[in-house]
Amino acid sequence: MNKQAKLISGLTQAWRDENASARNYRALAEREPNPDRKAILLRLAEAEVKHATNWQVRLKELGADPGVYQESTGDRTRRWLLVQSGTESAVVKLEAMEKEADALYDDLLNVATGHDREQIADAQREEEAHAKVLNDMTGAFSPTQRKLDRLLGREKWHVTAGGWIGQAIYGANDGLGAAFGVVSGVAGATDVSANAKYVLIAGVTTAIASALSMGSGAYLATKSEREVYEAEIERERREIAENPQEELEEMELFYQLKGFSAEEAKTMAAKLAEQPEHFLTTLTHEELGLSERSFPNPWRAASSAMASTAVGAFIPVLPFFFMHGTPALIASFIISTAAHFGVGAAKVIVTGRSWFKSGMEMTFVGLGEAVITYGIGLLIAKAR
Repeated sequence: MNKQAKLISGLTQAWRDENASARNYRALAEREPNPDRKAILLRLAEAEVKHATNWQVRLKELGADPGVYQESTGDRTRRWLLVQSGTESAVVKLEAMEKEADALYDDLLNVATGHDREQIADAQREEEAHAKVLNDMTGAFSPTQRKLDRLLGREKWHVTAGGWIGQAIYGANDGLGAAFGVVSGVAGATDVSANAKYVLIAGVTTAIASALSMGSGAYLATKSEREVYEAEIERERREIAENPQEELEEMELFYQLKGFSAEEAKTMAAKLAEQPEHFLTTLTHEELGLSERSFPNPWRAASSAMASTAVGAFIPVLPFFFMHGTPALIASFIISTAAHFGVGAAKVIVTGRSWFKSGMEMTFVGLGEAVITYGIGLLIAKAR
């Protein structure tokens, strides 16, 4: 099947799905007693109709007019069951359907070009926004959830507690584990009394390599996240410029889901729209779940990861700077085991678990690693 045939097939399926979704939203809205949620469902139905119309027009241009949408008995039965399950349950199912639509558009993007690709990408972003709206609506059914959301919104430390601190702990653990394993392995493969310098060289080079690797990895990862964030911001900025009314309506929907009336949501969205940059930032956060505070500074992440990895990696090597032979190996084993417990206990800063259990878990992992690498070293020594 060539690309145009795949495009026609995919658009035909999208046309059917959008028509079915519109009818689902309308049917659910008819039985929804809450006027705010009813209005949201009807507006989602209108958006699906718009998508279906766009695909029908494009299919006609491609010589594949789908005609009038005919609903099967199975479709009607599924919609009846959906409505009977109640609004909360139905919304969860509709959210899953929006995600399926998103996957279909992913496939279409692989075969579409030019204006088709742009139109499909726009529809996909709207489907993602619909899924977010439905997700928020699910939470809106529960007063407890609303209270929890407000509390979490005030506790800004939830965003940053696992940031550089978590990365530092992870870096220290990575460096400690790598160097401890190398020291144990080289000690098993050589006569540590006569060749302590090999253990020292291997440990130091491992520490340096691990620190550089973790630092560069953290930098590239956080930089990539920020670049994705900036790209999404630019796409949203373009959408606001091209379809300001639609984006304003989306913002109104998000405010309604937070408990405001339709009139209050409209007033707040209009007021926010008077400040374009604030409107852009807020809409991006609500629609895509992105916030600039979620992305750490790449250089800070790199420095934290590099420094913590270096500190962790030098711990098993440290005794070999001042001692030789078996005493150095025993000292390395003792301080490395203690360090594993300390790093594990420190994880409670970001996990909230029992510090003792976390520390012991990390200790057993470190000991297991040392035994395995030392055993491998012994096997290598015997094989020579």
